[in-house]
Amino acid sequence: MGTAHKDSREQASSMDQYYKFQSKIYDLTRWSFLFGRVEVIKDIPLERNAPIKILEVGCGTGFNTKILAETFPAAEIKAYEVSTDMVDIASKKVAPFGQRVQVVHEPYGQDAEGQNGQYDAILFSYSLTMINPQWEDLLKQAKKDLKVGGYIAVVDFHDSKQGWFKSHMGNHHVRMDGHLRPFLRDNFEPIVNKVRSAYMGVWEYISFVGKKQ
Repeated sequence: MGTAHKDSREQASSMDQYYKFQSKIYDLTRWSFLFGRVEVIKDIPLERNAPIKILEVGCGTGFNTKILAETFPAAEIKAYEVSTDMVDIASKKVAPFGQRVQVVHEPYGQDAEGQNGQYDAILFSYSLTMINPQWEDLLKQAKKDLKVGGYIAVVDFHDSKQGWFKSHMGNHHVRMDGHLRPFLRDNFEPIVNKVRSAYMGVWEYISFVGKKQ
């Protein structure tokens, strides 16, 4: 087994354990601090009724997956998630959309060779800052999987000047040191590139939509 593959599986196992409890309270609590999730989907500049393909990485309980399916009613959507408990919740949530929305229980990138250049849009919503140290590998894979002219959409934590808050988030597997935005800006043509403040500056989050050239 290669080192990258092993690291990915170890990361997936860690997240699976973490979300065994968190999955039960996720939708009840995350609205209070996972800001910008609906907005970043609205910012994806694709025709709403087009027969496109969309990929989501780290779909959680399917909150974003459901919104994607509603926003793009003719799209085929594939959503990856490593937590067994989250997959169960997400699958039930998107069941009304039938076969055009698929929730996959495995780490993103395992079947990479079969999907290069397929997707019109790829969404990462509050997942990349929890995927360490593989976040850069996943963004590189996403760039391969996007069609030329396709869009990557990322909403996530950015940074904080409060040491106590960074420490608190680190205890929940979240890295917050502004590391995502420079990589995104260097690898995709920015369409939306915002840093916004939350709770009077306790932390910042990014909203980014970029085009693959």
